[in-house]
Amino acid sequence: MKLLKHVLLALVLLLSAPTAMNAQGKFVVPVTGRKVRLWVSDEQVLSLSAQEYQSYLKTAKISTNAANTAMVQKVGKRLAAAVETYLRNNNRLDAIQNYSWEFNLVQDNSANAFCMPGGKIVVYEGLLPVTQSEDALAIVLGHEIAHAVAKHSAEQLSTQVKQQAGAKLLGAVLGATGVSNTTSLLTQTAFSLGSKLGSLKYSRDNESEADYMGLIFAAMAGYDPSVAVSFWQRMASSSTNSRLAFLSDHPSDAKRIASIQKWLPTALKYYTPVKTTETTTKKATKQKKSAKKSGTKKKTTAKKSSKKKK
Repeated sequence: MKLLKHVLLALVLLLSAPTAMNAQGKFVVPVTGRKVRLWVSDEQVLSLSAQEYQSYLKTAKISTNAANTAMVQKVGKRLAAAVETYLRNNNRLDAIQNYSWEFNLVQDNSANAFCMPGGKIVVYEGLLPVTQSEDALAIVLGHEIAHAVAKHSAEQLSTQVKQQAGAKLLGAVLGATGVSNTTSLLTQTAFSLGSKLGSLKYSRDNESEADYMGLIFAAMAGYDPSVAVSFWQRMASSSTNSRLAFLSDHPSDAKRIASIQKWLPTALKYYTPVKTTETTTKKATKQKKSAKKSGTKKKTTAKKSSKKKK
């Protein structure tokens, strides 16, 4: 009987722990509305992320290509601004509270990119030959920003914390030692998992959610979401290690493309092309040239008429 009471006590502590650790408890993902229970606080995750990100930058080789670096930062900042505007208009700035967006291009031939919690995004140089345009790059960066906004890292970390802390709590109760501070135990467990944050794998559901949100974020920023189809087709053809969906954390290429095609009508509702300053400058230059030509013709005509009078 006592054993049953201890087990029930452990379950109660586990169920109440998220509220003690995280003021939000249940987090609602912007755009999709999916509800998730988080067992770790933003402060914990962002602290771990900052440490790992700084460690990564010390070993990574930052790209020396000024043009490509400028492009990555330009697209990233435009996306971040559009996302912040959307969240502000929907009273959801809580999703990116204490975030500081940063976009870096590093020397690596892999066609890849990743996002650390808090908005720290890294793009590998090997991805750019596959994206081939700012619109396609926006699809990738939108996907990575979506991971940050949806707090997918916190969700996956919460799963590990719940599993490890659950086992510890149950073991403590069954051992009749009792548990005096559940929150403290969960916090220690979260930080003990910190070294794994950089290699934390998102679930297939997380990846699909990031695909969907990323399409919409790209469209909000004025990038054409329809290029996502041709981009992922190029990624599929360049992949040397094709794996079935159920063998990978990521959806299969075919499944991902099919889903994107299904989501495009929704994403296109948010899309309004942005007129770039480059286009405006070209038009102004053409107008000046035509004005000069017309001015030259008038002068020539005037000279001819004066000769006739003589």
